[in-house]
Formats: sequence, C-alpha cells, structure tokens
Amino acid sequence: MSTPDALAEVQQVARGISDAMSRVIEGKPEVVRTAVTVLLAEGHLLLEDVPGVGKTMLAKALARSIDCSVRRIQFTPDLLPSDITGVSIFNQDVRDFEFRPGAVFANVVVGDEINRASPKTQSALLESMEEHQVTVDGTTYALPRPFIVMATQNPLEMEGTYPLPEAQRDRFMARISMGYPSAAAEVAMLDLHGGASPLDELAATTDAATVARMILVVRDVWTSPAIRQYVVDLATATRQTGALRLGASPRASLHLLRAARAVAALEGRDHVLPDDVQQVVLPVLAHRLLLSGEAQLARRTTEDVLREIVRRVPVSVR
Repeated sequence: MSTPDALAEVQQVARGISDAMSRVIEGKPEVVRTAVTVLLAEGHLLLEDVPGVGKTMLAKALARSIDCSVRRIQFTPDLLPSDITGVSIFNQDVRDFEFRPGAVFANVVVGDEINRASPKTQSALLESMEEHQVTVDGTTYALPRPFIVMATQNPLEMEGTYPLPEAQRDRFMARISMGYPSAAAEVAMLDLHGGASPLDELAATTDAATVARMILVVRDVWTSPAIRQYVVDLATATRQTGALRLGASPRASLHLLRAARAVAALEGRDHVLPDDVQQVVLPVLAHRLLLSGEAQLARRTTEDVLREIVRRVPVSVR
C-alpha cells in the first residue's frame, strides 16, 4: 500500500505539472487534471475537438513540463508505418543490419491529427500503446518508461481522413474535448499569447524518473473488492443496455480502475472511493461505446447513456 510520504510527493509533483500546464492552457483546470491523471495511470490520451482550441498546445505543455524525451508526429496520408516504429538498415561498415528507432521511441509521443494517416500507419501504434514495445523484422525493442501517446483529431473536416477503428480507440485510456474557453479566459489568452508563445517560457518541473516513481505509487493504491465489483457492474451495464450496440471491453474496466487509482492518489488517499470511479467514468468509457440506432434517432450521446448507468448502478457492498 502507498505510504503517506509517497502520496505527498505525488500530490506535490502533480501540482507542479498542473500549474505549469495551466500557464499555457487558460481556464481549463479539469482538462489539465485529466491529462495528468492519464499520465500517472499509465494510459494514453485522445484529444478530440474542433480546430484551434488548443489540443496540440495541451499535449506540448504536458511534454514540456516533464524533463524527458519528446517526439512529435504529424500524421499525413503519406506517412509510413516505419516512420513511426523504425526500420532496419544495412550498415556497410559492419556488414549487418542495424535498427534505426522511429518517432515512437520517446517518453511522450505527440500524434497530431492521427486520423489523417492511413489505417496501416495508424495500426503501427497498436503494439506500442498496449505492450510498450515495438517489433521490427522479428526483433522486439522495449520502449522507454514512462510512455504516453497523446493524439489529437478533429471531428470536423473529415474529407481525406480515416476514422480510428474501435480496436485503436479502445487503447486510449481517456478521450477529452477541450471546448471553447470562457470570455475571460480568451481575453487572458490574447494578452498572454499575443506577443509570444508561453511554451517558450515553460520550464520542466520534474523528470521522467520521478514520474516513473509516481506511477509505481499509483499502482499500490488499494482497491477494495467492492470497488472492483462496482467497476465490473458499470462495464456490464454498458453491455446490457439497449441504448448501446457496443459496450465497454474488459480493457476498459482495467483502464477505469487504473484511472480511479490515479484520482485517489492525486487526492492524497491510499484507497479508491466510488466517487473516484465516477469522476473518470465519462472520459474513460464514452469513446469506446457505440450507440444503437434507436439512441441515435433520439439524439442521445454516449455520455447521456453513461450518466444514466451511473445513476442506476448501485455501489456494491460485497
């Protein structure tokens, strides 16, 4: 079980990361908190919203706030899988093939407009996101730890894009939308961002080794049998409701539990409460679900269905 000193360090370091990101992302504390939660829960984050609301800026702000390796991939239709994973090249000097790592070999990988690449290129991320490794020409290479993919995509301008298949969406622990800023936040943004980019002044507040240690602390946050049963009951309810034709997968249940542990750790607790699960259930589950035809005709969203399920499913006392 996580010790009080370790949990205090998690809170302190996470607060430093959040404060640094908030100097770049104006008026979106809940979005920043979700990004930090996903980082500590060993997940990957999908940023989906209209153009120009700061999706890439958020990803870059998280990357800059940690002193670690960062690679940015601009997804385009002509991007090849080897550009992401790497390729074996014949070295004339040693008369043998040597591996040249691709862009995925970094602690933080920022994938801009991931749905503009072909399905073949998108699938190059599947193994790395799930197993934290890359296999090229029969040889497996481990990726650095910590490892997080932060990908952006626009729901508009769908011409020439390739929607992410359900299998890949399921590998993202959470999906968030930035949303438009409030009027006051937008005025502040014009003042702060008008002359120069705040990213240029953003200094790292921690390093990769510290983040890796925080992740181990989050892993040790205790979850009672009742909490684990509650997570399974929520996932089961998504599979049984008539409003959805695709419910949450077992991987989704695991991601929900991991995210809830991170929420508890950020609150300084060594155990998970039902409130922690409910706090992350929408960003963790909504993007994995598919509405039934009746629900689409009724103009319901997956978030609406999830809120109804959370209200209906009781917390287990077993």
